[in-house]
Formats: sequence, structure tokens, C-alpha cells
Amino acid sequence: MKSLFGNENSVLKRCSLPFLLSILIPTLGMSESAGSAERIYAFYSALKLSIPVTALERFAQKGEIDRDLSIYQQYLQPEQIKDLHRVLTSPIKVHPAAVSQFLYTQQGELLLRRLGEVIKTRPKKQKPGFYALRSALILASQEPGGLTLLNVLRKYPTVSIYIDLARTLGIASELKEIVRQTNQAIATVSQQSEVEAAGLPFFHRNNIKISNLRRSGKWKWQKIPPLRLLDLSRKRVLVTDVYIPETKNKAPVIVISHGLGSDSSNFRYLASHLASHGFAVIVPNHPGSNSKEWQELFNRRTEEVNKRNEFYDHPLDIKFILDCLESYPNLNNRLNLEQVGVFGQSFGGYTALVLAGAKVDYIRLQKDCQPQIVKQTLNLSLLLQCRAIKVEEINRIQDLRDQRVKAVIAVNPITSSVFGTSGLSQVQVPVMLVASSDDTVAPALYEQILPFALINKRQKYLALIAGGTHFSVIGNGKQVSNALESPPQLMGDNPQQARSYMKSLSIPFFSTYAVGKSQYKRYLNASYAKVISQHPMGLNIVKSLGNIDLVQKYKAKNSY
Repeated sequence: MKSLFGNENSVLKRCSLPFLLSILIPTLGMSESAGSAERIYAFYSALKLSIPVTALERFAQKGEIDRDLSIYQQYLQPEQIKDLHRVLTSPIKVHPAAVSQFLYTQQGELLLRRLGEVIKTRPKKQKPGFYALRSALILASQEPGGLTLLNVLRKYPTVSIYIDLARTLGIASELKEIVRQTNQAIATVSQQSEVEAAGLPFFHRNNIKISNLRRSGKWKWQKIPPLRLLDLSRKRVLVTDVYIPETKNKAPVIVISHGLGSDSSNFRYLASHLASHGFAVIVPNHPGSNSKEWQELFNRRTEEVNKRNEFYDHPLDIKFILDCLESYPNLNNRLNLEQVGVFGQSFGGYTALVLAGAKVDYIRLQKDCQPQIVKQTLNLSLLLQCRAIKVEEINRIQDLRDQRVKAVIAVNPITSSVFGTSGLSQVQVPVMLVASSDDTVAPALYEQILPFALINKRQKYLALIAGGTHFSVIGNGKQVSNALESPPQLMGDNPQQARSYMKSLSIPFFSTYAVGKSQYKRYLNASYAKVISQHPMGLNIVKSLGNIDLVQKYKAKNSY
């Protein structure tokens, strides 16, 4: 036997298969497979390959081609053989609980059906081995080596697997192109950040004194008992946390909007930090979006991943709470409700952008949400965005801009189809989009980096956390709450660092644009990002991507 290659870095630095939405809850019981695959039959045009799984195992473990594989070597280029090794062994960064729960949702089943069209238990079987594939994915994700193609093959519960190689290569080609474009975009943001930093005073080099904004501020604060606000018109009880600093004057207000599957306790780290710097912080619990409703989903007691009116109700929750606080006893004289900022993560990021003036683009949704497009998409956030089409109050979403909101930070938001070109161009206030390079829920390229260019405001910022995931900025929830406790595998290499960035960026951004303290603006640039950026989660900030070729192509493609 011969070795084809030594140790190499994978071309696919990050696997972009988006097996997750934004929910992680305890796993259902999973039984061991009754058997495992012994032989793969792959069809490519007139060529039929019959390969023992043991041969692939030896190839994956040692890079060696034995007699069973060598007869097919003439049909493959050396680079294709190397790619095969990478595909067999490259793990997907995912938790077994997430795999199990996601594959039982309608969105997960859509993905399974697509994969099932190319991976079958019988060669001419019309219906794919749906349950066999789901079982293999769940069991493979529990293996020490993680969710790899080789582990999926090992756990496939039938003796033989039949693969349509041409269609499989098509899907692999799509994924490879997505990874290539994403890596290109991330490199472009990094390069642009270097360009912008070069034209600015570098804090360390010029001995410019800066504050450590990650540290707590000087203000004492208190968290009052949660408010229970009843919106009779929508029959929603909004349990809301309130953090009040002990300031002499009315405090500017920051609202934190959590995403699907989390609650107010997941952002207490940021709320307490903002309060110590003199902000009053309002953190509502959006009904229909915490883990209780998600648990009902996975128990098949709800129809979809997101109740359709949440696209309307989340922004309205915040407008209602602000209205109530204007006359709430003992609070109205402590809050400056003309200086309001909104921080939102994931679906909360969507909420923040709506309050800032972004419009839901119904025409764009109709275009992007055609059944064939949805069936073939590898951006699973589109499945969630397409739910907005069925919102009963779709026209009323267009009127949810809140004049009290002066600035917004949207972290890992969904944007590409629900807003599109026309929707994002109508943002009326300064905005910061925060993207994570390893986000498989709301992919950075499609949901933040390229959409950033569509925002017409001059005061806009894109912050990119290298190595961050969709869950990195989500703090630990209370054990007694319904908040998510995200497994470490999904948080990235150092989630505390990502949360530290949120502290360091939110203070100067909201101080500058919600309060009007211009002295904080010097922290909102690429030079400051270089100062606070640390390995393993680097940080870049840019103010513009408008002249980048990738962005120009995206604008042209998405204009209509």
C-alpha cells in the first residue's frame, strides 16, 4: 500500500453545513444502530464503484490506498483523492443534542430529504432512506471524532449504501463554493480593516490614553423586580427585567432583545455592564421565543420553528414596553426615553433593525421563498425568513419604526431575504452589524457582510469576530429559567472573549449615537479593534465595503 500525502491543512478551514438553527435543548433518547454499512455502491454516469467501508477507513486513518480502492484511482485526479480524504475526516462543529433536535424539525427534514435523494438504501428506490440517514447522522455526531462523513457511513443502519455520485459532487461543489466565498469575504473585511486602521492614530503607538471599556463603570446600579406588562390587544404578558443606575439625571435607555430559544437571563452580563456605565437597561422576555415553546416544537405540539406573528410581535413588544415606561410609577422620572438604543441578537437583531426603520421586503421574500429554491438552499436561515410571508400583519410591519430609537446593534441578524436591498436601505439611525465567521445559523457572508453594503447610513459599522459562532455572545442563563445553556462545542474557542467585545463596543457606540457623547467616537474604528483584538477570537471593524468587487456583484445580483 502507498501513502498519497502527508499532513496538510484542509482547504475547507470551516465546514459550512448549517445543521443548526438557533435552538439547543437536551437530547432525546437515542438508541444504538442495529448494524453498520459494509459496502458503498457509488454511481457516476456509466461507472459503478463498489467500495468496502473498511477500505475507506484505512484510507481515512493512514492516507493509504489498498487494492479495493486502487482500481478506481485511474478515474480520479490526485487533488480529487485528497479532497476525498478531507471530506471523509473533516468534522462538522456541532453538538449531538443539536443534531438530534434539529433533524426532527420540519427544517431538518427538508435537509434530510435533499441528502436522501443522493444517499439511499436501495439503488432504484423512489423514496430515500429517510430514517436510516437521520439515525446515522445522530449516532455519528456522538462519536469521539465528531460528525464526519466516515462516521456517518459507519453508523448507517443497513449493510449497503447507494450513492448518486454526480449529484453528491454537485452538493459538495456548492458547499465548497460557499466556503470559498465566505473565506474570501472574511479576508476582504480583514484587509479593509487594515486599510482603515492605517489612516488612523494607533492608540498604543501614539500613547493615546484609552479607557478599558471591558471593565465595569463607576455607577452603582440595581435590578428591580421584573415588571409584568400586559398587552391586552395581543394577549401577551411581557415579563421584563430592568436595571437602573444610581445617576442624578435621567438615564439613557438600552433595550436588549434576545433571539429564539433564549431569554433575558442570557444577556444579564451585558445588561449589568451597561448599567454600571450609566445606562438604564430594559430586557424583555419575548413570549413564544423561549425554550419552552421550542420544547413544544420538538414534541410535535407546534407547527413551525417560529410562530408566524413573531416577525410582527417582537418589535411591537419593545414599542409597547417603551410606551408603558413613559408613565410607569417610580420609573418615568429616572429614564430618558428620548435617548434609546437597541441591542439585538439573532432574531433580536432582526427586531432591532425593524425598529431602526428596515422594512420587510415582501416582493423579495416571494422571489426567494419559491418551493424549489427553499428545497435546494444551504442557508437554513432562509427557512426561518420565509415564515414572514405568512405573517397576518405583514403590512403593519412596515410601520414599526420607533422614533425614540436613536441607534441599534444587530448581532448575527437574519437579513438577506426578509429585508433585502430595499428593506435595509431604509434604516434611519446609526447601526452596527456584528458577524461571526463560524456562524452556521445566520451565515456571515449572506446575512451580515454583504447586506452591510446595502445600508445607506454613513454612520454604519461592521464588526467581524473571527472564530465566533452564532452562540458566542449568548451568556449563560439562570438554571431556574427556560434559557438555553449552549454546549461548549457551539460557543467557539473563547466565548468570554466574544462577550467582552460586546461590552467594549456597546459602550462607545451607544454613548456616541444614543446619548451624543462625541468623545466616544474615537473607539469606533479599525484602530481600536486592533487594540482589543485577541487570539483566538480576533476582531475587525470596518466602516465601508462599498468598492469591494464581491459587494458590487452582490448588489447587481440582488437589484430588481
